[in-house]
Amino acid sequence: MEITNALTIPQLFHAQANRFGRDRIAMREKEFGIWRPITWAEYLENVREIALGLIRLGLQKGDKVSIIGDNRPEGLFVEMAVLCAGGIGVWLFQDSLMEEVRYIIDHSDTRFLFGEGQEEVDKGLSILEACPKLEKIFWDDPKGMRRYHEDCLMSLDDLRALGRKMDQEKPDLFESLIRDGRGDDVALLFYTSGTTSLPKGALLSHYNMLSMGKNLMAVDPCHETDDYVSYLPFAWIGEQMMSISCGLQIGYTINFPEDPETAQENIREIGPHVMFAPPRMYEQMTRTVQVKYLDAPWIKRKVYEIATRIGYHVANLRFEKQPVPWYWRMLNGLAYIALQKKLKDHLGLTRVRNAYTGGAAMGPDHFRFFHALGVNLKQIYGQTEVAGISVVHRSGDIKFDTVGYPIPETEIQITEDGEIIAKSPSVFLGYYKNPEATAEALRDGWLYSDDKGFIDEDGQLVVFDRSKDVMTLSDGRPFSPQYLETRLKFSPYVKDSWVIGDARDYVAAVICIDYAVVGKWADEKKISYTSYQELSQKPEVLALVERQISEANKDLPSPARIRKFINLFKEFDPDDDELTRTRKLRRAFVEKRYADILEGLYSDVETVHFDTTINYEDGRKSHIKTDLHIRHLEG
Repeated sequence: MEITNALTIPQLFHAQANRFGRDRIAMREKEFGIWRPITWAEYLENVREIALGLIRLGLQKGDKVSIIGDNRPEGLFVEMAVLCAGGIGVWLFQDSLMEEVRYIIDHSDTRFLFGEGQEEVDKGLSILEACPKLEKIFWDDPKGMRRYHEDCLMSLDDLRALGRKMDQEKPDLFESLIRDGRGDDVALLFYTSGTTSLPKGALLSHYNMLSMGKNLMAVDPCHETDDYVSYLPFAWIGEQMMSISCGLQIGYTINFPEDPETAQENIREIGPHVMFAPPRMYEQMTRTVQVKYLDAPWIKRKVYEIATRIGYHVANLRFEKQPVPWYWRMLNGLAYIALQKKLKDHLGLTRVRNAYTGGAAMGPDHFRFFHALGVNLKQIYGQTEVAGISVVHRSGDIKFDTVGYPIPETEIQITEDGEIIAKSPSVFLGYYKNPEATAEALRDGWLYSDDKGFIDEDGQLVVFDRSKDVMTLSDGRPFSPQYLETRLKFSPYVKDSWVIGDARDYVAAVICIDYAVVGKWADEKKISYTSYQELSQKPEVLALVERQISEANKDLPSPARIRKFINLFKEFDPDDDELTRTRKLRRAFVEKRYADILEGLYSDVETVHFDTTINYEDGRKSHIKTDLHIRHLEG
């Protein structure tokens, strides 16, 4: 079906469901160890019943319906049903705190809330008084729901029953609702991550979503027979991009893991043909391989070292667009048999044609690592306000310091002050209830990204950093802290990092160690400890982290090298408001929270005496008293 500005997501869904019917698998979900298939006909039947049930309860065109829960078929059933009924879908992150849930439900004027089970129902009931427009809460999982009898609650099964009754009374209503939709109608309301302020609600139309998917598929076509694993939150535009924008157009099978904790294992079982994940997922894969290398016997470590050295050399030749001599191709074939094939299978990447990463910067070390394994990893650039993506690498033309070329129908320009702006049919309609922010972001049809960047000599876009995050080094040159942070996270011992140094005499860093990896290292070294806090301050651990920083400092100009660092007493955590739900660092927030640590890093003290009561946004309080040791690095 041709993608035009008149087509809606429900119209495309209805056409695909009727085309594939009971002969094709639309999705699978692993339950109790068994992959349960769902055909396109079953997909359509579930959507029909839920949509008509909502109409029976009074859903009007443009009403907001919020959804919270893990990635499950029921989540897509509900989202598609809301769109078919003329409503607007609003996804929330599954691990959102109560205050975050309250804000989004209230700000979006949500009428109906769909939750997976008891936990989501409890969140909904607790905010009822604060959200007067919230009328009904639906649940699907009956576990723990026996004693809940509130009038506002209804099971998904009961809603389906209402829909079936409505379908008997008005058998043509469902198709009529779908026909009445328009491509420029609002389909989804997405709340941005809010790194510096309250989240803003971005309004995306059906055509925004579908045009983006069409143009990405024009660059990297997928096939009906492909498999995709859906394990990232549907509240993130990247997951909607693959499951809805591209998935509906192609008709590939969407696979849902049994549990978020088993996602990596389930990815290995399915062996997807296309994969999309934020950098943290690829960083975790890299860390997994590095830890296995550290634990391996001598002979296996040598095989790994030789095979990866070959892989890196071949990958570098391809990066530089140089021919790969026959003897290096032969050696790479041997490396594939000896190592790469097993590693790719372990990571679930055996069948992947295109692996994408986006949402944050990925360091060059991680890029080289995956290409050395033969994984066609590509960086994308985009944001919620362009329905997910506007720029992507092209196969065979990948430069790890760029994000590639614009997708079809997308224009990219750089303003005089270095800001990246974009124009495309995927640019959003504006921010909900925020005309000031809309006017700031949308000017003469161009989306102003607030990202700094430039276009290199080959026409590829280089994204420097968020405008507000670009640092000025001591010699006056601009510098991206993300670049150094991603290099630090290539070490298996570093979970997170925060690089500081804007308009200061030198660059410093706050490090969050990986407790599991460093703890195992400490056990092998016979170093005793009782907690993360104690382990992080051990002299041996500080020396270990210092070696990782020295490695990351290599090849950097002197003013950009880290001179001092401190190991934090805990990991950065979204629940502690230090990271967004997509794990972006809230720099202004942590700078305020850890002001004492910053002061110590830029003074002559050797130890920071941290004694503070932290007040969290959800009302919690935590008193922390500890000594943190500052380490100096040689220039």
